[in-house]
Amino acid sequence: MTTAVPGSVPETQFRTVVLTAKLSAPQSNLCHESDETKFMLSRVAEAVYWMSRYVERAENLARFVDVTLNLQFECGSDAGDLWPSLVNVTGDREWFADRYGLATPDSVINFLAFDAEYPHSIHSCLVAARENARSIRETISSEMWEQLNQFYQNVRIAELEPNVRQAPQDFLQEIKMQSHLFKGLADSTMSRGDAWNFARLGRLLERADKTSRILDVKYYILLPKLHDVDSTIDDLQWQSVLRSVSGFEMYRQQHHGITPHKVVEFLLLDRCFPRAIHYSVLEAEQAIHAITGTPADTFGNPAEMKLGQLRSELAYANVAEIISTGLHEYIDHLQTHLNQIDNAIYETFIAMRPLHATELLQV
Repeated sequence: MTTAVPGSVPETQFRTVVLTAKLSAPQSNLCHESDETKFMLSRVAEAVYWMSRYVERAENLARFVDVTLNLQFECGSDAGDLWPSLVNVTGDREWFADRYGLATPDSVINFLAFDAEYPHSIHSCLVAARENARSIRETISSEMWEQLNQFYQNVRIAELEPNVRQAPQDFLQEIKMQSHLFKGLADSTMSRGDAWNFARLGRLLERADKTSRILDVKYYILLPKLHDVDSTIDDLQWQSVLRSVSGFEMYRQQHHGITPHKVVEFLLLDRCFPRAIHYSVLEAEQAIHAITGTPADTFGNPAEMKLGQLRSELAYANVAEIISTGLHEYIDHLQTHLNQIDNAIYETFIAMRPLHATELLQV
């Protein structure tokens, strides 16, 4: 699915997402919508979707860097090759190696936070989120636009401060708080219509992807030495995984001890923790059904079908079987499935296609 900032193609060339299933639904069960909100230009759907994904991505990058810094401080030289591991989370190891060479704290922090040429740095994510938001100012609230614009400006100011690169913890905390503020404003100022659901859909799929990546890296890269298993270092590393998703306290409410199986089960299969993969997929499926009006447990397009398949797979998954057959292979499969969902969303709601007069007459 393309991540280009929309708006460069004339509006008349974009397919209209016609939500015909909603029109026959009982009006008492729907939020009141004007005739204009019964359909949405694919340009708007794409911009809302990617605006939300990019803000979520910036927050997750800040989480990964922050937890890595803390783990390095706690474990010292026993922590292992944390910084190369963090590069691997991105899936862009070759891009990093060509530009930076060795993965050091300074190079990785610059790469993930401030590199304007790397399309998935915090800087680049906020540039893209802001440009997407600019193109749909009439769709989002003024409070959302003002906050996202201030978010972007704060990052630009921080880039010029040498102390931020030397001690970035406060900066990273601010990124997380600004992201929470933006999502809170979206939830408190947007009508529960299609734009809000596209924003939810983008945020939840991005969150599922990043949680899967941090799990994969921990299990196969952070712990290369067998003698570290069940050691204090191992315990601290699994704590770092939980803290990277703000899940340490919620995990401890369910489990007394920290074990790899329980952490994997919590982050992969839990239905209640908002950063768990299963929870994110469940909520994403609800969002897409709210957009189309298709009844639950059915599908009317490839995106709904693939989301439903992944939700069913997670619902009946067993963590012992996943780990015994290979967590890395399972997460590879999961990430492939998430990419297929992303592509299906693009083809279903966003890809350009002429809308024929007979289709318009059906609205």
